[in-house]
Amino acid sequence: MSGGAPEPAAAAPPADAGLAERAMQAINQAALRAGMVALVAASLVLTYSVISRYLFKASTDWQDESAVFLLVGVAFLCAPYVQQQRGHIGIEAVAAILPARVNRMRQVLVDIASALFCGFFAWKSCKLLHEAWVDGQTTSSSWAPPLWIPYGLMALGMTLLTLQIILQLTPRVRRRGVRA
Repeated sequence: MSGGAPEPAAAAPPADAGLAERAMQAINQAALRAGMVALVAASLVLTYSVISRYLFKASTDWQDESAVFLLVGVAFLCAPYVQQQRGHIGIEAVAAILPARVNRMRQVLVDIASALFCGFFAWKSCKLLHEAWVDGQTTSSSWAPPLWIPYGLMALGMTLLTLQIILQLTPRVRRRGVRA
């Protein structure tokens, strides 16, 4: 998840990698569009919440939780798109002083560590999703929406993020053979 200039495309990527990359790009675009809609919906819900609390002294349990669920979806489902653009925060101070070969190795190692972390996060999110689904877990509010919704968004988003990192890492490792 390091930033910097995007890697040049491989000369001849395998056919299956091209298909996977196109599929992931389509998924990322769909998630981005859904995220845009969800972000607008969350802002409308929160605006309504503030107005209804101020003018009518109405309860806002459902508004707060629905906005949080929408924002969880935005954050997790749009993360693969951000990674596809290499838009995550990267610290480039070290990259500027490293030789090119060492910097490439650093980028590969960071991507491997990121894929491992995100894969672990996805696995734990899937476990939470399964528990929430099987046990029928809900939030503790009076509205009590099911917890499988945010856990499902987390699991899906982190799984897609892990796949995106692996897709970006695979051609670099193949091109260089495991060396930098």
